[in-house]
Amino acid sequence: MEMRALDRLGDEIAELSAHLDAATARLLELIREFDAREGWNTGFSSCAAWLAWRVGFAPGAAREHVRVARALGTLPLLSHALARGELSYAKVRELTRVATPETEERLLAVGRAGTAAHVERIVRGWRRMDRKAEAREADRQHAGRALHVYPDEDGSVRIRGRLAPEVGALLMQALAAAREALYQRRADQAPEADPPTMEQQQADALALLAESALHHGIDPGAPGERYQVVVHVDAAVLADPDQAGQSVLEDGLRVPAGTSQRLACDASRVVMRHDAAGRLLEVGARTRTIPPALRRALHHRDRGCRFPGCGLRFGQGHHIRHWAQGGPTTLSNLALLCRRHHRAVHEEGYQLDRQPDGELSFRRPDGRLLPEVPPPIEMPDDPVKVLRATHDEEELVLNARTAIPGWLGERLDVGWAIDVLHPLAR
Repeated sequence: MEMRALDRLGDEIAELSAHLDAATARLLELIREFDAREGWNTGFSSCAAWLAWRVGFAPGAAREHVRVARALGTLPLLSHALARGELSYAKVRELTRVATPETEERLLAVGRAGTAAHVERIVRGWRRMDRKAEAREADRQHAGRALHVYPDEDGSVRIRGRLAPEVGALLMQALAAAREALYQRRADQAPEADPPTMEQQQADALALLAESALHHGIDPGAPGERYQVVVHVDAAVLADPDQAGQSVLEDGLRVPAGTSQRLACDASRVVMRHDAAGRLLEVGARTRTIPPALRRALHHRDRGCRFPGCGLRFGQGHHIRHWAQGGPTTLSNLALLCRRHHRAVHEEGYQLDRQPDGELSFRRPDGRLLPEVPPPIEMPDDPVKVLRATHDEEELVLNARTAIPGWLGERLDVGWAIDVLHPLAR
């Protein structure tokens, strides 16, 4: 009697697992659509970053869900098997690492025949065979490496190049990390009127890489002045962006007044006085807008970007009331913001105030309050019952044997399996 009860319990576990895998297929389908339509592009660097904030996935799990979701978009057989509860998410996750539309059918057979451990071993063997083919291209790719950086007629800079795979991978990982740093975990907000495209995010990420490299001393022996970006801006423009006056880079290229305000928030400044004819009368000593001791106190207090949902450790000091408008450079009038969100406050219409109790209040450009955390989701009393009812409505029949593999206990010969399955092994 006890054994039969345990068998029923085991069957219920297996059946519910099949229901969860079928629901995971739907989740991945939604993630794929959300990613393709860039629903995450409300300040987040990627769909994975949004999932980490909104759903609570660990960053690695979020990235993996997005990867699998994208892959299944071109692998209908694997997608259908997961949706029918016939393959577990663990198996599909591994198979999507190597599957292509041409090899999907034979890899689906591997997933149905073997256990998750078998699938992992087959995938590792498959990737080794792929690496042998890739090695033949390595010398040619290395010889073709090049990078061209040149100014365009309008003052912008164009970049064109070709990198060896390992260098390209390093750059792509660095850009991905920089994008995530700039856009990660931004609060759930109304869609921007003109959200940055992926190409624009890449450009922003490259700027952060350059800034970070110089900030940490990529060439300690070189004089710091060589790397400074100089902005000339009139005091009236700093205090009021609507005022007439200059706001230009060293080479004369104009930048928006809001950009000058942001840069002046936390930089070295030199006050120059001119007469009515524009002749230079006096040059003051260079000073830091935020002294080093105050900066240390700011970093110690804020511990990272204070924008809701961000928390990036590397940040810039922001004057809540700008010093050019009479705001004091004091700890109570400062907040730490990452480069991305510092720009959002100065140039994208976001608002920041310190409340009487000392807490910071952020608002969207339309004036709505930004929540610190996403709103909670209302859950039914019995979510499993709802899940089963949903699948019943879809006429999806799942039971304890739905995902059982066809393995009969024989030893797995990975080498033989790869010789039979992999197109390049023939």
